[in-house]
Amino acid sequence: MKLRKGIAFVKRKSSSRYSLFAKMNSLIFILFIPIIIVFTYSNRIAFDVISKELQVSNTKQLSFLSNQIDSRINQMMDFVMIFSKDPNVQKFNGLNIWEDRYDRMQTRYVVQEKMVLQSGIMNIWPVKYSVYSQQNKEVISNSSIAFEYDENYLKRNMTGKWTYGDGETDLQSGPKAFYWFFTDSFGQQDTLKGSNLVVEASFGPENIQNMLDTYKAGGQGDPFFYHKGETPILNRSASEKLSNNVIHYLDGKFLEDTMQQVVSLENKNYLVSAVKSPHLDWYLVDIVPLDQILGPISFSRNLFYLSMVLLFVVGISASVLLYRNVQRPIRKLIRGLQSVQRGDFSVRIDATVQNEFSFLFYRFNDMSQQIQGLIENVLNEKLRARDATLKQLQAQINPHFLYNCLGYIVNMAQMKNEEAVVSMAYNLSAYYRYTTRMERQTASLDEEIRLIVNYLDIQKLRNERIYYLIDIPDEMLNQQVPRLMLQPIVENAVIHGVGKSYSSGEIRISGEMSNGYCRIYIDDDGPGMGEDQQYALNRKMQEPLQEKMGCGLWNTNQRIIHQFGENSSLYFTKSLLGGFRTEIIWKATSREEHRHHPFIQGDT
Repeated sequence: MKLRKGIAFVKRKSSSRYSLFAKMNSLIFILFIPIIIVFTYSNRIAFDVISKELQVSNTKQLSFLSNQIDSRINQMMDFVMIFSKDPNVQKFNGLNIWEDRYDRMQTRYVVQEKMVLQSGIMNIWPVKYSVYSQQNKEVISNSSIAFEYDENYLKRNMTGKWTYGDGETDLQSGPKAFYWFFTDSFGQQDTLKGSNLVVEASFGPENIQNMLDTYKAGGQGDPFFYHKGETPILNRSASEKLSNNVIHYLDGKFLEDTMQQVVSLENKNYLVSAVKSPHLDWYLVDIVPLDQILGPISFSRNLFYLSMVLLFVVGISASVLLYRNVQRPIRKLIRGLQSVQRGDFSVRIDATVQNEFSFLFYRFNDMSQQIQGLIENVLNEKLRARDATLKQLQAQINPHFLYNCLGYIVNMAQMKNEEAVVSMAYNLSAYYRYTTRMERQTASLDEEIRLIVNYLDIQKLRNERIYYLIDIPDEMLNQQVPRLMLQPIVENAVIHGVGKSYSSGEIRISGEMSNGYCRIYIDDDGPGMGEDQQYALNRKMQEPLQEKMGCGLWNTNQRIIHQFGENSSLYFTKSLLGGFRTEIIWKATSREEHRHHPFIQGDT
């Protein structure tokens, strides 16, 4: 008993709980998962904070550069407006104010000198100034290239705004420049009256490039000046391929005054920021390679993950080593104990490793060898005692049935009913042929049913009111049951059910299989029992046999329990026919396909 309890304990521990290997692996996972989650979260936070700060910083720097450009432009525009009010400039546009040639030359020289001086002040932002006299059809400029007065040139550029190019769709004279024209007509900057004084300010893309180069030298971006439909102004060390890809992306977007987005180009992420210049209506665009700037953070993150993977591999390797040297031998012991529990005492455990478990294996093999003989002797004695008990119980039933049959024959002989006597004698002879075959204590349910049909036909000779119905599923007919399992119960239904009422006479025997259990119901339409009597009878089936208790049903219940185990029994309840019902329940012993058995019904 102690050995069985110990085996059951080990089995419960090994099956209902996780193994040591599973526990160690679970512990490794539990240790690693929070660390990885916390690190990933903190790394994500740091990454987001740096990205956000980078975006804010990039926007501020672009805005500062844009303000510098706008400041230069404002200085130019302020100078133009002030310069247009200069007396010498106004004198230059006068008609017949001066007469001699010297005064004219002196005025032109003074005007040109002022434009040269203003341009020299802003030497880092070279500007070309020109003064057009629409009245005199003359032009003065600080440009080194001489050019003549062109009325059409003025008309197509008098927009009142900064323009890129001189108004022609195809510029042949060289690269484009930014132009702005100012007239002395107050409130009408886009019209010419024929006598206006026009001051032109223009600068080339080199000015923008100089500022882009300075901006790029102090940061990690790749800036350029962009306007949809125009050739962009790149810094002198710009990547044309990257700039073209970004320009192609911007061409398909509707740009507001400021824009900032992360764009994936050629499997790399770039921060693209754009700030609009209010005077020029162009966008200052900067391309920042996020992967390059945030690369150290990604590298440290990947290095941490690699370290975690290496630590995880080391942990799993240690767990596997422990599994092979500890848990696998323990599982061998558990399987050996389970085999011993099933009754296989010939099991032996081979020791493939030389460690502490080798001694345990040796002692287990010695133990199983020593107890094998003892367990087999005890089991054999138990089997012999069980067979003797079955034969004793069966022998108690046979006289009980014989006494009833002989009493019936005597009664029928006294009544001169030869047919009943012959039928009873014939069926009694068949009964003893069936019961005296003691080489087997079990029979098929099919054989039992045929014996019941024989018995009920005998009872119909005694009582014409008897009507029986037998409906057993085909799959139950090959079930092996104790001999004479049904006969005492059917006899009880005939004597105590049908026999005690002049109005009853129906006996119904049915069966079913479900959830691995077989059930047979024997019903009669007799007077039945009260609930208290049924409860008392069911309780007596669980108690030892008493002198005042009939032995037929009790013996049948004991034989069923001996045959099928503790989960099998007789149970008594009220019948659907109004009388008494006996239920026989046992666990099915076979799932084979059984041969067909026809529906059996007695004659009315």
